[in-house]
Amino acid sequence: AGHMCIFIPTFHCELNFIEFFWGAVKRILRKNCDYTFKTLQENMPKALESVGIHTVRKWEHRMKRWMKAYTSGLGAKDTQFRVKAFSSRTYKSHMWRIPETIARRLDQR
Repeated sequence: AGHMCIFIPTFHCELNFIEFFWGAVKRILRKNCDYTFKTLQENMPKALESVGIHTVRKWEHRMKRWMKAYTSGLGAKDTQFRVKAFSSRTYKSHMWRIPETIARRLDQR
């Protein structure tokens, strides 16, 4: 009750946000690993709980962008560019930004 089943195409892990969840859990487990089963048992619940619902929802929205691009008829490469355009990880450097007041002075010269 209260669950939704989403059928996704075979061999499209970018559409299955549970893959991103497990990837995050495994990354946390690797960082806290001493290669014993006991430690794995202790760390597993912590790793599962450490992935917040906000992060899972981001993956869900990303998956929906993939689906929308695919259903619009784009191929894999074009779909990848379309999804990447909406990425929240676009780097915007603050170090090289010229303040507006200085930019106006430079424009006046």
